[in-house]
Amino acid sequence: MSESITKELLEQFEKNCSADAACQVAKNAVVENGLKASAKNGEAQRTSRHSFSVNLKQGAITNQKQSGRCWMFAALNTFRFEVIKKLNLENFEISQSYMFFYDKLEKANFFLESILDTLDEPTGSRLIAWLLSAPMNDGGQWDMLCSLVDKYGVVPKYAMPESKASSASGEMDWVLTVKLREDACRLRKAYADGAKREELASRKEEMLGEIYRILCICLGEPPKTFDFEVEDKDGKFIRECGLTPKAFFEKYVGLNLNDYISLINAPTADKPYHRSYSVKFLGNVKEGRQVRYLNLEIEELKKAAIAQMKDGSPVWFGCDVGKCSTRDGGVMDTNVYKLEELLGMKFGMDKAERLDYGESLMTHAMVFQGVNLDESGKPNRWRVENSWGEEPGEKGYYVMSDDWFDEYMYQIVVNKKYLSEELVKEYESEPILLEPWDPMGSLAVVRG
Repeated sequence: MSESITKELLEQFEKNCSADAACQVAKNAVVENGLKASAKNGEAQRTSRHSFSVNLKQGAITNQKQSGRCWMFAALNTFRFEVIKKLNLENFEISQSYMFFYDKLEKANFFLESILDTLDEPTGSRLIAWLLSAPMNDGGQWDMLCSLVDKYGVVPKYAMPESKASSASGEMDWVLTVKLREDACRLRKAYADGAKREELASRKEEMLGEIYRILCICLGEPPKTFDFEVEDKDGKFIRECGLTPKAFFEKYVGLNLNDYISLINAPTADKPYHRSYSVKFLGNVKEGRQVRYLNLEIEELKKAAIAQMKDGSPVWFGCDVGKCSTRDGGVMDTNVYKLEELLGMKFGMDKAERLDYGESLMTHAMVFQGVNLDESGKPNRWRVENSWGEEPGEKGYYVMSDDWFDEYMYQIVVNKKYLSEELVKEYESEPILLEPWDPMGSLAVVRG
Protein backbone atom coordinates (compact mmCIF):
# COMPACT_ATOMS: atom_id res chain seq x y z
CA MET A 1 0.00 0.00 0.00
CA SER A 2 1.32 3.44 -0.94
CA GLU A 3 1.75 6.19 1.63
CA SER A 4 0.67 8.74 -0.97
CA ILE A 5 -2.51 9.36 -2.94
CA THR A 6 -1.52 7.73 -6.23
CA LYS A 7 -2.99 8.46 -9.64
CA GLU A 8 -4.56 5.00 -9.71
CA LEU A 9 -6.18 5.46 -6.31
CA LEU A 10 -7.55 8.85 -7.31
CA GLU A 11 -9.01 7.41 -10.50
CA GLN A 12 -10.72 4.68 -8.45
CA PHE A 13 -12.26 7.30 -6.13
CA GLU A 14 -13.52 9.28 -9.13
CA LYS A 15 -14.96 6.18 -10.76
CA ASN A 16 -16.79 5.15 -7.59
CA CYS A 17 -18.39 8.57 -7.12
CA SER A 18 -19.38 8.92 -10.78
CA ALA A 19 -21.06 5.50 -10.79
CA ASP A 20 -23.00 6.15 -7.57
CA ALA A 21 -26.40 7.65 -8.40
CA ALA A 22 -27.09 8.60 -4.77
CA CYS A 23 -23.79 10.46 -4.64
CA GLN A 24 -24.71 12.43 -7.75
CA VAL A 25 -28.12 13.37 -6.40
CA ALA A 26 -26.60 14.43 -3.09
CA LYS A 27 -23.93 16.46 -4.91
CA ASN A 28 -26.53 18.40 -6.88
CA ALA A 29 -28.55 19.14 -3.74
CA VAL A 30 -25.60 20.24 -1.61
CA VAL A 31 -23.96 22.35 -4.33
CA GLU A 32 -27.23 24.21 -4.77
CA ASN A 33 -28.47 24.44 -1.16
CA GLY A 34 -25.61 23.65 1.22
CA LEU A 35 -24.94 20.64 3.43
CA LYS A 36 -27.26 21.25 6.38
CA ALA A 37 -30.17 22.55 4.32
CA SER A 38 -29.99 19.45 2.11
CA ALA A 39 -29.84 17.12 5.12
CA LYS A 40 -32.56 18.82 7.19
CA ASN A 41 -35.17 16.40 8.46
CA GLY A 42 -38.67 17.85 8.30
CA GLU A 43 -40.06 15.11 10.50
CA ALA A 44 -37.86 16.19 13.41
CA GLN A 45 -39.19 19.73 13.02
CA ARG A 46 -42.80 18.52 13.10
CA THR A 47 -42.40 16.29 16.15
CA SER A 48 -40.54 18.92 18.21
CA ARG A 49 -43.67 20.55 19.62
CA HIS A 50 -43.45 23.51 21.99
CA SER A 51 -45.92 22.01 24.49
CA PHE A 52 -44.91 20.68 27.89
CA SER A 53 -46.62 19.04 30.85
CA VAL A 54 -44.32 20.95 33.25
CA ASN A 55 -44.04 24.55 32.05
CA LEU A 56 -42.65 27.44 34.11
CA LYS A 57 -43.46 31.06 33.25
CA GLN A 58 -40.61 33.50 32.73
CA GLY A 59 -40.27 37.15 31.74
CA ALA A 60 -39.32 38.37 28.26
CA ILE A 61 -36.45 36.57 26.54
CA THR A 62 -32.99 38.09 27.06
CA ASN A 63 -30.30 38.75 24.47
CA GLN A 64 -26.55 38.41 25.05
CA LYS A 65 -25.95 39.70 21.50
CA GLN A 66 -22.35 39.45 20.25
CA SER A 67 -20.83 38.39 23.54
CA GLY A 68 -19.97 35.05 25.11
CA ARG A 69 -21.87 35.66 28.34
CA CYS A 70 -24.35 32.76 27.97
CA TRP A 71 -23.34 31.24 31.33
CA MET A 72 -23.95 34.58 33.03
CA PHE A 73 -27.25 35.26 31.24
CA ALA A 74 -28.47 31.75 32.07
CA ALA A 75 -27.65 32.12 35.78
CA LEU A 76 -29.15 35.60 36.00
CA ASN A 77 -32.26 34.29 34.23
CA THR A 78 -32.70 31.78 37.06
CA PHE A 79 -32.24 34.63 39.57
CA ARG A 80 -34.73 37.01 37.91
CA PHE A 81 -37.27 34.17 37.87
CA GLU A 82 -37.26 34.40 41.67
CA VAL A 83 -37.67 38.20 41.67
CA ILE A 84 -40.53 38.07 39.15
CA LYS A 85 -42.32 35.36 41.14
CA LYS A 86 -41.74 36.98 44.53
CA LEU A 87 -42.88 40.47 43.49
CA ASN A 88 -45.61 39.48 40.97
CA LEU A 89 -43.84 41.28 38.10
CA GLU A 90 -44.56 41.08 34.39
CA ASN A 91 -40.88 41.24 33.55
CA PHE A 92 -37.55 42.00 35.16
CA GLU A 93 -33.90 41.77 34.19
CA ILE A 94 -30.71 41.75 36.27
CA SER A 95 -27.71 43.68 34.96
CA GLN A 96 -25.40 41.40 33.03
CA SER A 97 -23.01 44.32 32.42
CA TYR A 98 -22.45 44.73 36.17
CA MET A 99 -21.45 41.09 36.53
CA PHE A 100 -19.39 41.30 33.34
CA PHE A 101 -17.29 44.16 34.75
CA TYR A 102 -16.29 42.27 37.87
CA ASP A 103 -15.85 38.98 36.03
CA LYS A 104 -13.29 40.64 33.74
CA LEU A 105 -11.47 42.26 36.64
CA GLU A 106 -11.37 39.04 38.65
CA LYS A 107 -10.30 36.97 35.63
CA ALA A 108 -7.42 39.36 35.06
CA ASN A 109 -6.29 38.92 38.66
CA PHE A 110 -6.76 35.13 38.46
CA PHE A 111 -4.65 35.01 35.29
CA LEU A 112 -1.84 37.15 36.74
CA GLU A 113 -1.82 35.08 39.93
CA SER A 114 -1.58 31.93 37.78
CA ILE A 115 1.42 33.47 36.04
CA LEU A 116 3.03 34.19 39.42
CA ASP A 117 2.34 30.61 40.50
CA THR A 118 4.09 29.20 37.41
CA LEU A 119 7.18 31.39 37.17
CA ASP A 120 9.50 28.37 37.16
CA GLU A 121 7.69 26.77 34.22
CA PRO A 122 9.47 27.08 30.84
CA THR A 123 7.75 29.59 28.56
CA GLY A 124 7.28 26.85 25.97
CA SER A 125 5.65 24.39 28.35
CA ARG A 126 2.15 23.12 27.67
CA LEU A 127 0.85 24.79 30.83
CA ILE A 128 2.21 28.25 30.02
CA ALA A 129 1.02 27.90 26.42
CA TRP A 130 -2.44 27.02 27.74
CA LEU A 131 -2.51 29.98 30.14
CA LEU A 132 -1.46 32.37 27.39
CA SER A 133 -3.88 30.92 24.81
CA ALA A 134 -6.88 32.84 26.21
CA PRO A 135 -6.00 35.03 29.21
CA MET A 136 -9.28 36.88 28.76
CA ASN A 137 -12.51 35.60 27.23
CA ASP A 138 -16.21 35.87 28.03
CA GLY A 139 -16.80 32.26 29.05
CA GLY A 140 -17.56 30.93 32.48
CA GLN A 141 -19.02 28.33 34.79
CA TRP A 142 -21.79 28.28 37.39
CA ASP A 143 -19.40 28.27 40.35
CA MET A 144 -17.59 31.27 38.88
CA LEU A 145 -20.87 33.19 38.78
CA CYS A 146 -21.57 32.22 42.39
CA SER A 147 -18.17 33.59 43.43
CA LEU A 148 -19.00 36.93 41.80
CA VAL A 149 -22.41 37.12 43.48
CA ASP A 150 -20.95 36.25 46.88
CA LYS A 151 -18.46 39.09 46.56
CA TYR A 152 -20.31 41.77 44.58
CA GLY A 153 -24.05 40.99 44.65
CA VAL A 154 -26.30 41.90 41.72
CA VAL A 155 -28.17 45.00 40.52
CA PRO A 156 -31.19 45.62 38.28
CA LYS A 157 -30.37 46.14 34.62
CA TYR A 158 -31.34 49.82 34.73
CA ALA A 159 -28.70 50.42 37.44
CA MET A 160 -25.94 49.41 35.00
CA PRO A 161 -27.32 49.02 31.48
CA GLU A 162 -25.65 47.45 28.48
CA SER A 163 -22.88 49.24 26.58
CA LYS A 164 -21.46 48.70 23.12
CA ALA A 165 -18.57 46.74 24.64
CA SER A 166 -20.78 44.49 26.76
CA SER A 167 -23.10 43.63 23.85
CA ALA A 168 -20.23 43.20 21.37
CA SER A 169 -17.23 42.29 23.50
CA GLY A 170 -14.69 41.31 20.84
CA GLU A 171 -12.76 44.59 20.78
CA MET A 172 -12.59 44.88 24.55
CA ASP A 173 -11.48 41.26 24.90
CA TRP A 174 -8.80 41.85 22.28
CA VAL A 175 -7.22 44.81 24.07
CA LEU A 176 -7.46 43.09 27.47
CA THR A 177 -5.78 40.00 26.01
CA VAL A 178 -2.96 42.07 24.51
CA LYS A 179 -2.39 43.84 27.81
CA LEU A 180 -2.47 40.65 29.92
CA ARG A 181 -0.04 38.80 27.67
CA GLU A 182 2.30 41.77 27.92
CA ASP A 183 1.86 41.76 31.70
CA ALA A 184 2.70 38.04 31.82
CA CYS A 185 5.82 38.70 29.77
CA ARG A 186 6.93 41.53 32.06
CA LEU A 187 6.37 39.49 35.24
CA ARG A 188 8.23 36.46 33.95
CA LYS A 189 11.15 38.54 32.67
CA ALA A 190 11.38 40.44 35.95
CA TYR A 191 11.48 37.13 37.83
CA ALA A 192 14.22 35.84 35.53
CA ASP A 193 16.16 39.03 36.28
CA GLY A 194 15.95 38.37 40.01
CA ALA A 195 12.87 40.27 41.18
CA LYS A 196 11.38 39.06 44.47
CA ARG A 197 7.76 37.90 44.87
CA GLU A 198 6.86 41.06 46.86
CA GLU A 199 8.04 43.28 44.01
CA LEU A 200 6.15 41.19 41.47
CA ALA A 201 2.98 41.39 43.59
CA SER A 202 3.29 45.19 43.64
CA ARG A 203 3.71 45.25 39.87
CA LYS A 204 0.64 43.02 39.54
CA GLU A 205 -1.47 45.57 41.43
CA GLU A 206 -0.34 48.30 39.02
CA MET A 207 -1.30 46.05 36.11
CA LEU A 208 -4.74 45.46 37.61
CA GLY A 209 -5.17 49.22 37.88
CA GLU A 210 -4.74 49.44 34.12
CA ILE A 211 -7.28 46.66 33.59
CA TYR A 212 -9.77 48.49 35.84
CA ARG A 213 -9.26 51.66 33.78
CA ILE A 214 -9.96 49.80 30.52
CA LEU A 215 -13.11 48.27 32.00
CA CYS A 216 -14.39 51.64 33.25
CA ILE A 217 -13.86 53.16 29.80
CA CYS A 218 -15.58 50.25 28.04
CA LEU A 219 -18.39 49.36 30.45
CA GLY A 220 -18.80 52.31 32.80
CA GLU A 221 -18.32 52.26 36.56
CA PRO A 222 -20.43 49.79 38.56
CA PRO A 223 -22.78 51.31 41.16
CA LYS A 224 -22.18 50.89 44.88
CA THR A 225 -25.83 51.59 45.79
CA PHE A 226 -29.06 52.15 43.84
CA ASP A 227 -32.77 52.79 44.30
CA PHE A 228 -34.96 49.79 43.53
CA GLU A 229 -38.22 50.81 41.83
CA VAL A 230 -40.67 48.50 40.04
CA GLU A 231 -44.41 48.20 39.42
CA ASP A 232 -46.11 44.82 39.76
CA LYS A 233 -48.83 43.29 37.57
CA ASP A 234 -51.56 44.85 39.70
CA GLY A 235 -50.14 48.37 39.47
CA LYS A 236 -48.59 48.36 42.94
CA PHE A 237 -45.42 50.48 43.04
CA ILE A 238 -42.47 49.10 45.00
CA ARG A 239 -39.58 51.31 46.07
CA GLU A 240 -36.55 50.79 48.29
CA CYS A 241 -33.80 53.38 48.28
CA GLY A 242 -30.07 53.06 48.87
CA LEU A 243 -29.77 49.31 48.39
CA THR A 244 -26.35 47.72 48.04
CA PRO A 245 -25.95 45.00 45.39
CA LYS A 246 -25.41 42.31 48.04
CA ALA A 247 -28.46 43.44 50.04
CA PHE A 248 -30.57 43.35 46.88
CA PHE A 249 -29.57 39.77 46.12
CA GLU A 250 -30.21 38.61 49.66
CA LYS A 251 -33.64 40.27 49.90
CA TYR A 252 -35.11 39.98 46.42
CA VAL A 253 -33.41 36.93 44.89
CA GLY A 254 -32.99 35.12 48.17
CA LEU A 255 -31.29 31.95 46.96
CA ASN A 256 -28.66 30.24 49.10
CA LEU A 257 -26.11 29.54 46.39
CA ASN A 258 -24.24 27.14 48.67
CA ASP A 259 -27.19 24.77 48.26
CA TYR A 260 -26.70 24.51 44.49
CA ILE A 261 -24.26 22.01 43.01
CA SER A 262 -23.12 20.96 39.55
CA LEU A 263 -23.79 17.50 38.16
CA ILE A 264 -22.01 16.39 35.00
CA ASN A 265 -22.25 13.46 32.64
CA ALA A 266 -18.84 12.53 31.25
CA PRO A 267 -18.87 8.79 30.41
CA THR A 268 -15.14 8.56 29.70
CA ALA A 269 -12.88 5.86 31.14
CA ASP A 270 -10.76 8.40 33.06
CA LYS A 271 -13.74 9.80 35.02
CA PRO A 272 -15.54 7.16 37.09
CA TYR A 273 -19.11 7.98 38.05
CA HIS A 274 -19.95 9.03 41.61
CA ARG A 275 -16.71 10.93 42.04
CA SER A 276 -16.14 14.64 42.58
CA TYR A 277 -13.95 16.58 40.11
CA SER A 278 -12.35 19.98 39.79
CA VAL A 279 -10.05 21.51 37.19
CA LYS A 280 -6.61 23.06 37.74
CA PHE A 281 -6.30 26.79 37.01
CA LEU A 282 -10.05 27.18 36.39
CA GLY A 283 -11.81 30.09 38.04
CA ASN A 284 -12.18 33.85 38.26
CA VAL A 285 -12.34 35.06 41.90
CA LYS A 286 -9.06 33.93 43.42
CA GLU A 287 -10.51 33.49 46.91
CA GLY A 288 -13.88 32.30 45.57
CA ARG A 289 -15.49 28.89 45.52
CA GLN A 290 -13.82 26.05 43.69
CA VAL A 291 -15.35 24.88 40.42
CA ARG A 292 -16.57 21.40 41.33
CA TYR A 293 -18.68 18.70 39.68
CA LEU A 294 -20.16 15.33 40.57
CA ASN A 295 -20.05 12.92 37.62
CA LEU A 296 -23.23 10.84 37.36
CA GLU A 297 -25.16 8.67 34.93
CA ILE A 298 -27.33 10.72 32.56
CA GLU A 299 -30.59 9.48 34.12
CA GLU A 300 -29.56 10.97 37.45
CA LEU A 301 -29.24 14.40 35.82
CA LYS A 302 -32.72 14.04 34.34
CA LYS A 303 -34.29 12.98 37.65
CA ALA A 304 -32.80 15.95 39.50
CA ALA A 305 -33.74 18.48 36.82
CA ILE A 306 -37.34 17.22 36.65
CA ALA A 307 -37.68 17.28 40.45
CA GLN A 308 -36.54 20.90 40.65
CA MET A 309 -38.86 22.06 37.86
CA LYS A 310 -41.82 20.18 39.33
CA ASP A 311 -41.10 22.13 42.50
CA GLY A 312 -41.38 25.38 40.54
CA SER A 313 -37.76 26.39 39.84
CA PRO A 314 -35.81 26.51 36.56
CA VAL A 315 -32.52 24.67 35.97
CA TRP A 316 -29.22 26.06 34.66
CA PHE A 317 -27.45 23.69 32.26
CA GLY A 318 -24.45 23.43 29.94
CA CYS A 319 -24.41 21.58 26.62
CA ASP A 320 -22.86 21.43 23.14
CA VAL A 321 -25.44 23.63 21.43
CA GLY A 322 -23.94 23.48 17.93
CA LYS A 323 -24.54 19.76 17.50
CA CYS A 324 -27.73 18.59 15.75
CA SER A 325 -29.60 21.85 16.34
CA THR A 326 -31.26 24.55 14.28
CA ARG A 327 -31.84 28.24 15.02
CA ASP A 328 -34.89 28.19 12.76
CA GLY A 329 -37.61 26.71 14.93
CA GLY A 330 -35.22 26.10 17.82
CA VAL A 331 -34.90 22.34 17.44
CA MET A 332 -32.27 20.29 19.30
CA ASP A 333 -32.71 16.72 18.06
CA THR A 334 -30.23 13.99 17.10
CA ASN A 335 -32.34 13.37 13.96
CA VAL A 336 -32.64 16.98 12.85
CA TYR A 337 -30.15 16.32 10.03
CA LYS A 338 -29.99 13.12 7.99
CA LEU A 339 -26.29 13.41 7.19
CA GLU A 340 -25.65 9.67 7.07
CA GLU A 341 -28.37 9.20 4.45
CA LEU A 342 -27.26 12.26 2.47
CA LEU A 343 -23.55 11.37 2.45
CA GLY A 344 -23.92 7.60 2.35
CA MET A 345 -21.70 6.87 5.34
CA LYS A 346 -21.82 6.29 9.09
CA PHE A 347 -20.86 8.68 11.90
CA GLY A 348 -20.46 6.28 14.78
CA MET A 349 -18.64 7.96 17.69
CA ASP A 350 -20.38 7.65 21.05
CA LYS A 351 -20.45 10.38 23.72
CA ALA A 352 -17.28 9.23 25.46
CA GLU A 353 -15.36 9.01 22.19
CA ARG A 354 -16.51 12.49 21.17
CA LEU A 355 -15.17 13.87 24.44
CA ASP A 356 -11.88 11.97 24.23
CA TYR A 357 -11.19 13.00 20.63
CA GLY A 358 -12.25 16.64 20.78
CA GLU A 359 -15.46 16.25 18.77
CA SER A 360 -17.69 17.60 21.53
CA LEU A 361 -17.60 19.51 24.81
CA MET A 362 -19.72 22.02 26.67
CA THR A 363 -20.01 25.24 24.65
CA HIS A 364 -23.19 26.99 25.79
CA ALA A 365 -25.32 27.49 28.90
CA MET A 366 -29.10 27.91 28.93
CA VAL A 367 -32.04 27.29 31.26
CA PHE A 368 -34.63 24.53 31.44
CA GLN A 369 -38.07 26.09 31.93
CA GLY A 370 -40.10 22.96 31.35
CA VAL A 371 -40.29 19.31 30.35
CA ASN A 372 -42.88 17.06 28.75
CA LEU A 373 -43.48 13.76 30.55
CA ASP A 374 -45.23 10.87 28.78
CA GLU A 375 -47.93 8.64 30.29
CA SER A 376 -45.31 6.68 32.24
CA GLY A 377 -43.64 9.82 33.60
CA LYS A 378 -40.62 9.64 31.30
CA PRO A 379 -39.32 12.82 29.62
CA ASN A 380 -39.49 13.03 25.83
CA ARG A 381 -38.76 16.72 25.25
CA TRP A 382 -37.42 19.66 27.24
CA ARG A 383 -38.27 23.38 27.13
CA VAL A 384 -35.16 25.56 26.82
CA GLU A 385 -34.87 29.28 27.53
CA ASN A 386 -32.05 30.69 25.42
CA SER A 387 -30.44 34.16 25.58
CA TRP A 388 -30.19 35.02 21.88
CA GLY A 389 -33.26 37.25 21.65
CA GLU A 390 -36.69 36.38 20.23
CA GLU A 391 -35.72 35.64 16.62
CA PRO A 392 -34.15 32.16 16.99
CA GLY A 393 -36.46 29.33 18.01
CA GLU A 394 -40.04 29.90 19.13
CA LYS A 395 -39.84 33.49 20.44
CA GLY A 396 -36.42 32.66 21.86
CA TYR A 397 -37.31 29.23 23.25
CA TYR A 398 -35.89 25.95 21.98
CA VAL A 399 -37.20 22.40 22.29
CA MET A 400 -34.72 19.61 23.09
CA SER A 401 -35.44 15.94 22.44
CA ASP A 402 -34.64 13.47 25.19
CA ASP A 403 -32.21 11.67 22.86
CA TRP A 404 -30.34 14.95 22.39
CA PHE A 405 -30.15 15.30 26.18
CA ASP A 406 -28.44 11.89 26.32
CA GLU A 407 -25.80 12.77 23.73
CA TYR A 408 -24.93 16.44 24.17
CA MET A 409 -25.94 17.43 27.71
CA TYR A 410 -22.93 17.79 30.01
CA GLN A 411 -23.92 19.72 33.10
CA ILE A 412 -26.89 20.80 35.21
CA VAL A 413 -27.08 22.77 38.44
CA VAL A 414 -29.67 21.79 41.05
CA ASN A 415 -30.43 22.35 44.68
CA LYS A 416 -28.87 19.54 46.67
CA LYS A 417 -32.23 18.83 48.36
CA TYR A 418 -33.22 16.99 45.17
CA LEU A 419 -30.33 14.55 45.63
CA SER A 420 -29.84 11.72 48.08
CA GLU A 421 -27.56 12.20 51.08
CA GLU A 422 -25.17 9.73 49.50
CA LEU A 423 -24.87 11.77 46.31
CA VAL A 424 -24.32 14.98 48.28
CA LYS A 425 -21.51 13.28 50.22
CA GLU A 426 -19.96 12.15 46.95
CA TYR A 427 -20.04 15.74 45.68
CA GLU A 428 -18.48 17.03 48.91
CA SER A 429 -15.64 14.48 48.86
CA GLU A 430 -12.11 15.59 47.96
CA PRO A 431 -12.25 16.26 44.20
CA ILE A 432 -10.00 14.65 41.62
CA LEU A 433 -8.07 17.45 39.91
CA LEU A 434 -8.29 17.43 36.12
CA GLU A 435 -5.73 19.05 33.82
CA PRO A 436 -6.60 22.56 32.58
CA TRP A 437 -7.14 21.29 29.02
CA ASP A 438 -9.54 18.52 30.03
CA PRO A 439 -12.90 18.83 28.20
CA MET A 440 -14.64 19.24 31.55
CA GLY A 441 -12.67 22.45 31.94
CA SER A 442 -14.41 24.01 28.96
CA LEU A 443 -16.28 27.28 29.46
CA ALA A 444 -19.73 28.17 28.16
CA VAL A 445 -18.84 30.92 25.71
CA VAL A 446 -20.98 30.68 22.54
CA ARG A 447 -22.01 34.11 21.28
CA GLY A 448 -25.53 34.95 20.19
